[in-house]
Amino acid sequence: MKINVTRSSMPSYEEYCEEIRELWDSHWLTNMGEKHKRLESGLKDYFKAQNIRLYTNGHLALEMLITAMAFPKGGEVITTPFTFASTTNAIIRNGLVPVFCDISPEDYTIDASKIEELINEKTVAILPVHVYGSVCDVYKIDAIAKKHGLKVIYDAAHAFGVEYNGESVANFGDGSMFSFHATKVFNTIEGGAVTYKDEALGVLLDELKNFTLNQDEGSLLVGGNAKMNEFQASMGICNLRHVDSEIEKRRRATLHYRKRLEGVSGIRLLPEQAGVKHNYSYLPVVFDGYKYSRDEVAERLLSAGILARKYFYPLISELPNVRAYCESVAETPIAKHIADRVLTLPLYADLTNEDIDTICQIILN
Repeated sequence: MKINVTRSSMPSYEEYCEEIRELWDSHWLTNMGEKHKRLESGLKDYFKAQNIRLYTNGHLALEMLITAMAFPKGGEVITTPFTFASTTNAIIRNGLVPVFCDISPEDYTIDASKIEELINEKTVAILPVHVYGSVCDVYKIDAIAKKHGLKVIYDAAHAFGVEYNGESVANFGDGSMFSFHATKVFNTIEGGAVTYKDEALGVLLDELKNFTLNQDEGSLLVGGNAKMNEFQASMGICNLRHVDSEIEKRRRATLHYRKRLEGVSGIRLLPEQAGVKHNYSYLPVVFDGYKYSRDEVAERLLSAGILARKYFYPLISELPNVRAYCESVAETPIAKHIADRVLTLPLYADLTNEDIDTICQIILN
């Protein structure tokens, strides 16, 4: 039997059918209907967020959040090279230039101690990523941003339900993007959201995802179509009822992995951060000095029908289509070191201990 790197959490067939039944009465399938409003309200409460808006996917949520922050003269955005392509693409598609900062060897998030040296007169924002659900050094980043008058926009695609010192990650920075893709801890099939502090952004965010049809006559912003439909929202309503129990199942699976792999020479598991309520979204393993390379381990697993993922590899800063938009790309040796050695192992709520034992046995044999 094939074991994928992830498997979507879903409600029962009957629960979802019951949730969507009334759509056949209303015939309201999109354009911020009742399901959309219910999910938005439920997520606002779950995140303990000041403000929230839903989108058809996480990428457009991030892209339009950056647009709404208004950088009409362009500029540079300091970000991490150790992330998914969406992060950097959203910067570039807004006419901004990504500037890559190296990462922390402890948690693989942007190294806040190296941000300030990259700031210049062109810098307009910092866009860190909560990698694998690990929380960035939010307090230091906030202090740097305030000192230099910069916006902070978090890519929180991996951080659904994560809290730091009792505070939801949805409330750090000027805004955050969450992904509800099918592979995430919480999904709406496809989907995403932004949380934000400035209430005035709400109208603009709604306009941007609906072609800016009702914008002020003097506005030059051009929107698109990024509305979450009612079937997506219905899936989210169902999954939100079960997300805490799904996260608990992921926690148990993670603990079993740790029992099998921790302490093995040449294998490093991402340590849990102090003060963080985790969501156990991924199981990244770094093979550094192990008897097999990362690529050899991935091949051995694949030959047994087990799909692990080199996530993130290669670095975004190494991609030609990204480099074409950068004046120069600084070396990020720690990010490079991790990217060449990291492998995310299968992790999802229904993964059994027996499956984990099989995976670990292949790695250890």
